[in-house]
Amino acid sequence: MLESLLALAGGYALGSIPFAYIVTNLFGLGDIRQVGSGNVGATNVLRTGNKLAAALTLIGDVGKGVVAVLLARQFGEEPAMAAALGAFLGHIFPVWLNFKGGKGVATCLGILAALSWPVALLSFGTWLAAVAIGRISSLAALIAAVVAPIYMAFWGPWFYVAGATILAALVFLTHRDNIRRLLAGQEPRIGQKKA
Repeated sequence: MLESLLALAGGYALGSIPFAYIVTNLFGLGDIRQVGSGNVGATNVLRTGNKLAAALTLIGDVGKGVVAVLLARQFGEEPAMAAALGAFLGHIFPVWLNFKGGKGVATCLGILAALSWPVALLSFGTWLAAVAIGRISSLAALIAAVVAPIYMAFWGPWFYVAGATILAALVFLTHRDNIRRLLAGQEPRIGQKKA
């Protein structure tokens, strides 16, 4: 229990590193919270027009999920899952930015890759397929979040399935505005601007 609590705290510390905020400041792009959607994530960094900054943010956001899980896994599978949840919570509720972070899709992918690479590949493939069909990134992320626990049921222990289910619920939480726009038929497709 102590190891899992420490892993949760360590995961949160890693997850709370706001790469989007750091990278955009280093590149002289200003405060990412004042750009586009205001979201602290790679997609919003791309709206600055700087692809390198967006790529570095994506690598950082995926990487912190991977590192948190791999470090904690040295102490067992349960601490690894605790670190995964901590990293995700750190990303969406970073203490450094008044607990207003990103939506967590990239960090979730990193977490899944470290927990079970087949699940990460299948989830990413589902996201790609959904994007290709619907051309709506947020909808694709929600679909991938729903199927990830199902995939995990074939490749992970039961508490990985439970953890993936919690992560999916948190993805829905961070996408609540997107869900409202989807239900209203107002969510933009890739390449379109918001109405």
